[in-house]
Amino acid sequence: MDKKKVLIVDDQNGIRILLMEVFNSEGYTTFQAANGKAALDIVNSDRPDLVLLDMKIPGMDGLEILKHIKEIDPAIKVIMMTAYGELDMIKEATKLGALMHFTKPFDIDEMRVAVNLHLRTGSIDQCS
Repeated sequence: MDKKKVLIVDDQNGIRILLMEVFNSEGYTTFQAANGKAALDIVNSDRPDLVLLDMKIPGMDGLEILKHIKEIDPAIKVIMMTAYGELDMIKEATKLGALMHFTKPFDIDEMRVAVNLHLRTGSIDQCS
């Protein structure tokens, strides 16, 4: 079975490194990008199974990146990360196909569980 691929998109290096360590240790192949262009290059070349996408990224914001990811491959799962209560953006992200969002500072274990659920079962609706 191929290892599932997780792409972490955040302009904060510390967050990318932390999440890469967590998901590498979970057995995923991880990629990281600090901006939208780098993220979309990776989506095009490596087709990650899931993208952890920060809402606020200099240059191209998370919603724009999300739209492009879904245009490239609608099957790619996206979980948004947001720093503030950006409710309008979160609603918009959900409309565009984001599965869920985490508000920073997020609980790393909750995120790990959510990613594992989405990647191992394909859906988070059934936890029983």
